[in-house]
Amino acid sequence: METSVEKTENALSIFALGGVHEIGKNMYVVQYADDIVVIDCGSKFPDESLPGIDLIIPDIGYLLENRDKVRALVVTHGHEDHIGGIPYVLQRLNMPIYGSRLTLGLIKGKLKENGLLGQTQLIEIHSETEVELGAIRLGFFRTNHSIPDCLGIVFYTPEGTVVHTGDFKFDLTPVNNQFPDIHKMARIGEQGVLALLSESTNAERPGFTPSERLVGEHIEEAFKKARNRVFISTFASNVHRLQQVIDAAAATGRKLLLLGRSMVNVVPIALEFGHLTMPEGMLVEAKEANELPRERLAVLCTGSQGEPMAALSRLASSTYRQLEILPDDTVIFAATPIPGNERNVAGIVDNLFLLGANVIYGSGTVTGMHVSGHGSQEELKLMLTLMKPQYFIPIHGEYRMLYQHRSLAESVGVARENIFLLRNGDVVDIRNNMAVNSRKVPAGNTLVDGWGIGDVGNVVLRDRRHLAEDGILVVVVTLSRNEGTILTGPDLISRGFVYVRESEGLMEEINRLVVLTVKELQESGELVKWSILKHRLKETIGKFLYMQTKRRPMILPIIIEV
Repeated sequence: METSVEKTENALSIFALGGVHEIGKNMYVVQYADDIVVIDCGSKFPDESLPGIDLIIPDIGYLLENRDKVRALVVTHGHEDHIGGIPYVLQRLNMPIYGSRLTLGLIKGKLKENGLLGQTQLIEIHSETEVELGAIRLGFFRTNHSIPDCLGIVFYTPEGTVVHTGDFKFDLTPVNNQFPDIHKMARIGEQGVLALLSESTNAERPGFTPSERLVGEHIEEAFKKARNRVFISTFASNVHRLQQVIDAAAATGRKLLLLGRSMVNVVPIALEFGHLTMPEGMLVEAKEANELPRERLAVLCTGSQGEPMAALSRLASSTYRQLEILPDDTVIFAATPIPGNERNVAGIVDNLFLLGANVIYGSGTVTGMHVSGHGSQEELKLMLTLMKPQYFIPIHGEYRMLYQHRSLAESVGVARENIFLLRNGDVVDIRNNMAVNSRKVPAGNTLVDGWGIGDVGNVVLRDRRHLAEDGILVVVVTLSRNEGTILTGPDLISRGFVYVRESEGLMEEINRLVVLTVKELQESGELVKWSILKHRLKETIGKFLYMQTKRRPMILPIIIEV
């Protein structure tokens, strides 16, 4: 691609709206003058501090304020942390989406589910595609990862060339023969790279990440040793791993059953686009599976991360209606637990052993059943060496990963003052080859709860945590409108605080405090103001309960005037 572009005095701006100081919810922005290109639109799952929240996506306030400048969303690959936020963001900001064939196939499924497919422009790209978006021209290069059709992106701007690697490793013996385009990466580097954005997931891990091809050998060996049924759990989006399971099942004469919504969704798409090949008649339904001899069935299921409602979790707790795990069945975890999921996975493993299963679990480096899709230190250094950037911005990782990636960049010759460790919203502005980080744009989390997008804020979350920690006490009082006396009540309703029948003395004392408080306000003439009465009841009862129980339940006074 021709890289000479007329230069103006406009600044080139680069920033993240998600994906740095965290794993997940990736969204990056390259802006030149009045042209904005968005890279990826991911999601991540909440932790226990966000009760009731289903999903977290990036805050797109800046993009909404500048919606007339947004030219496109370009997606590097089809993992949830890169496409999971798309159906929610498109409801607020419609923009064309560029992605590879499989990536768009996975996105289409999400858009169809949310009724957005007909109103969204989807443009297929590949490693040789060239795209013009205003003053920014885009090129692409092939990388490999744990899902096919992954692309790195090259932004040719009037200020210089910016490269975003996407998620990558250098697997020189890939399962699907999609080799990383090292020669093209080298040519891009030779032409000159102003700024490189490179993923940092495995920046703490020395050496090289092993080839995915090694995993297939271990899976097939485990299938051959299994005397009865084989249950194997992995990420549905790890299409290479799915192919290895299919190959192992074929080699051992087994039929294959798919369990779990994402598995059932992804496999047909991957088959349609040729990224999976499967012998005709291999797939079976649950009813047919139960009629097969046990040594003739393999089950490919979701739940490798201990998700409570996933197929493997329900199988382990014997709550899956159509199928059960029996003694001497083999269960394989073909994924390493993500940090934070270890406890859930351990609980499932315990239940599986109780059922009498043979369980292969733990780190992929120990079991041989998993390798990372992300490059380790030597591969990150190779990318830096190929691109030879003037400025470097490590992305896609928690702070310690970004920090280690900076050290790797320094070791291959990038000057420390040219490396930017950013937070979401920090902007690197580059003008006349000078880069500065001196401003921020709005960035944060948008919480998805059911159909609601961004309507659950700090106040609601605080109340949810309050309810979860100490429960609620509802105080119902009916007052006479004319005389201000109590007609009925107080009636007390406790949920998650104390069991009323076993706390009669405490409840009687609360009743006495309510009557006393109403009487005091009546005598002072302030009873006509309900806000004062509610505040006084909360304050009085709250102090009393803390003194008696050392708990602070949410107190909800309900005043009825008759």
